Amino acid sequence: MTSQPSQLSQNLSPEVQAPSMNYPGQEVQKSDDNVIVQENTENIDSIDNFDDMELKETLLRGIYAFGYEKPSVIQQKAIPAVTKKTDIIAQAQSGTGKTATFSIGMLQNIDENMAETQAIILAHTRELATQINTVVNGLSYYMKINTNLCVGGTSIKENINDLVKNPHVVIGTPGRVLDMITKKALNTRHLKILVVDEADEMLSKIFLNQIYEIFRFLPQNIQVGLFSATMPSEFFELTGRFMRDPVKILVKNDELTLDGIRQFFINIERNEFKFDVLCDLYEKYSIFQSIIYCNSRKIVDELTYRLNQQNFSVVSMHGDMRQEDRNKIMSDFRRGVCRVLIATDLLARGIDVQQVSIVINYDIPLNIESYIHRIGRSGRFGRKGTAINFATFYDIKKLHEIEQYYSTQIEELPENISF
Repeated sequence: MTSQPSQLSQNLSPEVQAPSMNYPGQEVQKSDDNVIVQENTENIDSIDNFDDMELKETLLRGIYAFGYEKPSVIQQKAIPAVTKKTDIIAQAQSGTGKTATFSIGMLQNIDENMAETQAIILAHTRELATQINTVVNGLSYYMKINTNLCVGGTSIKENINDLVKNPHVVIGTPGRVLDMITKKALNTRHLKILVVDEADEMLSKIFLNQIYEIFRFLPQNIQVGLFSATMPSEFFELTGRFMRDPVKILVKNDELTLDGIRQFFINIERNEFKFDVLCDLYEKYSIFQSIIYCNSRKIVDELTYRLNQQNFSVVSMHGDMRQEDRNKIMSDFRRGVCRVLIATDLLARGIDVQQVSIVINYDIPLNIESYIHRIGRSGRFGRKGTAINFATFYDIKKLHEIEQYYSTQIEELPENISF
């Protein structure tokens, strides 16, 4: 990543300084792919081959059958850390196999012969929980593992009936998981590990009280794993309250932007010009699948209506929709039935749709951390992707902050670009 000023940066005075993200006293390990800041990793080996991780044969078969060939940088370090049953805070770029990292480590430590719930994985949306459930079931295909998807929008009675059978792994959202614990349907006595995905979001004000309530019911010696692509400084103040000397594997801010994603902006003077520019973009270029991000549900609905009026085939998704509708939309989008998905930040984190090659920020995200989650929907696991930002006069300063924060460049979209 070069840190030379881009065309966007040259138009502004450098009045906004990127937040400092220093980790005093921590070892810095440099590799070809990343810069990783480490703490408490003296007894954790970095292993660059799944065969050498001393995994169960059935789990290893599942890893290869699921399509993994070689562990990514975060997997090389974090999987051994999880299997050693230590607490862990792991930061990984979007699209580098974060879900498989904690899933493989967790599955290795599950006792398949003990019919008790031994692991809980928490996600902040139903869609992400469903996706994690798919990964866990795929990786454990040759194992004797039972899982339960514990999310809102589904039958409470059916959820209870499944949980009283003590599935090995419960994957869910905090509200439903807490409800099942308090109803005594979810037995926490034999839990070995709690994994929190998108941990910075889960420890925000929206979910924090639910997370703390869940911890009240957990065994004292439970292993805790926190995983996310971004970790603001206040995140670490919270983790000290419920973790014991965690291994920390943290990617520096200036290494977070995915190398495989080209980033551009289109200079749009005013909001009312965005729609015409968007239509021109889709008419001019052949785009297989894309996601358009907006900052509010109202804008999502308005944009969807206007594009449908122009005979564009688009679908939209946000938190006000019924769960069955959201499930159908995601299924259709994954299968390529529809090629354009318009969404709020509900879909900015963790959702993996491999065919997505372009992300359009119709609105520049309100906070810097959301940017990396949004553009990470393209360029999954080494594939190439493109991010296009619609920037009004008022957005230029925010884009400049994003450039500084991630030490990256966002260039003006050229006329002759090909996707």
